[in-house]
Amino acid sequence: MDPSTHQASRLARRAAARQARDAFAPMGVYAIRDRASAHLLIRASRDVHAALNRARFELRMGNYADRVLQAAWNRSGVEGLAFDVLELLKEREDAQFDYAGELKALEQIPRTAGLAP
Repeated sequence: MDPSTHQASRLARRAAARQARDAFAPMGVYAIRDRASAHLLIRASRDVHAALNRARFELRMGNYADRVLQAAWNRSGVEGLAFDVLELLKEREDAQFDYAGELKALEQIPRTAGLAP
């Protein structure tokens, strides 16, 4: 590989890594539901996709905190559970915007609407 091509490739990788690091994280509210019993867990996260990935990992390992969902996983695997992103926050121009407060408020909306047991 030509040294100038290698340098350009390295710079492009660094720029892509910097852009990924500085990107707005997908904050929002997600739900995990047992399809058989309709047991519902609703949570907010500063990184929804990472939170769902962690939940799937913990379920596979048999170490998930919600025992009803863990039992559903043990009984029927991934097909027995529904993993849904309910709402994502949009990035705000205001640097002082309270994302944590907004997430907390969004997490409570479905519970007051009667969706959770």
